[in-house]
Amino acid sequence: MLHEINLSRIDLNLFVLFDAVREEGHVGRAAERLNLSPSAVSHGLSRLRRLLNDPLFLRTPKGVVPTGRADELAGPIAEILAQARRVVATAEPFDPGTSARRFMIGAPDGALPMVLSPLLLRLEKSAPSVDIGIRQVLPPPGALDPDRAWTSALADLESRALDIAVVPLDRVPPRFALRPLFEERFVVAMRKGHPFAKNPTLDRYCGARHLVVSTSGDPVGFVDMALLEMGRARRIAITAPNFMLALAMVADSDFLAALPRSLLQRHGALFGIQSVEPPLPLPAFQISAIATRAALMDAGVAWLFGVLGEVVESGG
Repeated sequence: MLHEINLSRIDLNLFVLFDAVREEGHVGRAAERLNLSPSAVSHGLSRLRRLLNDPLFLRTPKGVVPTGRADELAGPIAEILAQARRVVATAEPFDPGTSARRFMIGAPDGALPMVLSPLLLRLEKSAPSVDIGIRQVLPPPGALDPDRAWTSALADLESRALDIAVVPLDRVPPRFALRPLFEERFVVAMRKGHPFAKNPTLDRYCGARHLVVSTSGDPVGFVDMALLEMGRARRIAITAPNFMLALAMVADSDFLAALPRSLLQRHGALFGIQSVEPPLPLPAFQISAIATRAALMDAGVAWLFGVLGEVVESGG
């Protein structure tokens, strides 16, 4: 049986001290930053060295440099401190007008255009000190079924790696809350002046060269499933790992690409891209904000969850 670590030996302040010394590269400057004496910082470093069994910092004429072990520990220690700050922040009354909290939203890049700009406008007006982290969440290779495609996003919500996910799901397990934001449809995107726009038939569509957004590089998408049901197929000439790169690639080529309508409405003109309705029936996708019901007991997460719905409905 593994020997359990006695957490009572660990003083969280030592991690705060470690973080400050590593960022400053100097014991004296770290002491000033923490309102401590240099001897107190040195004493704390000695305790931490014994605890972690490593010198951690080596003296140089200009200050200190981290050891290899300290570099390895920097990320985990920063995450421990961030988690501790989040725990303390959630215990305080939440006022968006004064809060300096940071929230993490996960979404595929194709779902962001309808959400991000109006959200940032709202934050600028009513929550100027609230910060947002955006983390791209992606389906695993070959996962075309929505119930499988976004399981990793739900897992990140449960682990609190994400506060809210914005993904194309219209149903979730009971332990999650879901708020529909908007319906997304795909259109056929191409460079301006592309001859396909004048006569967008199914035959010409199937005969064209296509770009598909695929994080794994696999040349298949939901459009291919729709074509297969019709006994048709198309040539996937190239794949792109995300939608924004797809826009740039389509703009500089004769490729056709099925892209989200909202993405084209927001960025199509900037890239010189036009779009037409697809010459085959394609499914619509409901884009939803999702959070765990446990997370919504946090007033800050509940506020942001509500704001996402409001800004999409009002455009800001």
